[in-house]
Amino acid sequence: MRTHFNNELQELRNAILSMGSQVGEELGLAVQAYRDLDVNAAERVMAYDRRVNEQRFKIEDDCVGLIVMQQPAARDLRAILSALHMTTDLERMGDQAKGIAKVSPYLVKHPNQQRPPQLLEMAALVTSMLDMAMKAYAEDDVALAQAVGPMDDRVDELYEEVFHFAMERLSTTDGVTQVEAVYELLRLARELERFGDLATNLAERVVYLVTGTIDEVNMDSDEELLV
Repeated sequence: MRTHFNNELQELRNAILSMGSQVGEELGLAVQAYRDLDVNAAERVMAYDRRVNEQRFKIEDDCVGLIVMQQPAARDLRAILSALHMTTDLERMGDQAKGIAKVSPYLVKHPNQQRPPQLLEMAALVTSMLDMAMKAYAEDDVALAQAVGPMDDRVDELYEEVFHFAMERLSTTDGVTQVEAVYELLRLARELERFGDLATNLAERVVYLVTGTIDEVNMDSDEELLV
């Protein structure tokens, strides 16, 4: 009986890892669509997102079934609850990737629009954050999960730089369509920033799974002042 339950928990973990891989591929396509102004890649992101959504609902059903049938306690219950939270965050990350892809058609209309280099740096960082969080989850690696948090600080800094770039551009731009293009760049930065926040959530769930404590792997500077 216990062996069967352990197998079910491993299948659940594998499903989360598979979903994480799908989200990573979806983000990669979305970034490609932005970098290359590739509308076809942007359209493919939508198909990935549908699959990610389907995975979420299947995992949620599996989690509920395990709780009802097995009545787990302690670490087993943490494993299931962590999976429930992680599948929700991964689905939202898929939505963020879809939001990034939706920017490309606007930018295609303005191929000469200056694009801040910080955006691709943000994309590289949040991709690494997702990869690290998933590896930490696969290996119960608390130290690796905790290393995700400081990376989010850099993502936030880059977002601020893009924000200031956008404000400066908007102050000197008159055409409606040009304003729209600058706004879309800012929206893309926001999607990436939020993706990083959700990757941090994943890392925090890994820490909870392994240690049983809920600790933030990243603390805002405003919160640090209160410590």
